Amino acid sequence: METTSILARDLAAIGRVTEGASCESVLRGITEAVAHGVPGCAGGTAELWTEGRVLLAASHSELTALIDRERELREGPSREALSTGRPVAVADVMREPRWPRYAATAVRHGVRSVLVLPVKADGAVVIVGLYGVRPGALAGDGGALLPLLREQVTVALANIWQFDDVLTGAAQMQEALAGRSVIDQAKGIIMSKSGCSAEEAFEELRRVSQHHQVKVADLAKLLVTEHQRKHGGAVP
Repeated sequence: METTSILARDLAAIGRVTEGASCESVLRGITEAVAHGVPGCAGGTAELWTEGRVLLAASHSELTALIDRERELREGPSREALSTGRPVAVADVMREPRWPRYAATAVRHGVRSVLVLPVKADGAVVIVGLYGVRPGALAGDGGALLPLLREQVTVALANIWQFDDVLTGAAQMQEALAGRSVIDQAKGIIMSKSGCSAEEAFEELRRVSQHHQVKVADLAKLLVTEHQRKHGGAVP
């Protein structure tokens, strides 16, 4: 199958991490790229399988319905590509004897030819489906397309997962800073009431938290909230 420079460009673009980028946006980018850049391809789907969970994107709602039906039937080219790890090509679904119920559904949705390519990416699998409205529209087994997909999809997902890790780390740091702030406020409340030192106030917080089996930060938040309720928001 001949790939185009437009396809290569569009696939490369999905690996650029920008604000709002996600696994969903990567999958949508794949479906749009193959639909626009592969000769004979009228629409595309992309399923991300990881740890037994699946995320689906499709260029058209009819293809979403087709994939959903394929899962219900547990038969079809995408199921075979997922189980075998090999490309699956169907020149004409009306002449395909392996999955008669799937074929009937595909025809109802205007699909006559299918090419499904599995792409392994760092513990996950992306099942990319290409769909034609005419028999033989997707000739070949994707031999030229698969390496391009493998390279760009792997890079795109790695970038997104790394970006997610950075965001998660930042959120955890922000949470830790917020927890430290409320602990400092709780220490101030204890110190003002008992006249103890900051170290002694923290030890008291830790002792009570262990006794009640709650986190120090959660206990501190309860103490500060109660103090603010009684004293109109003033914290020492």
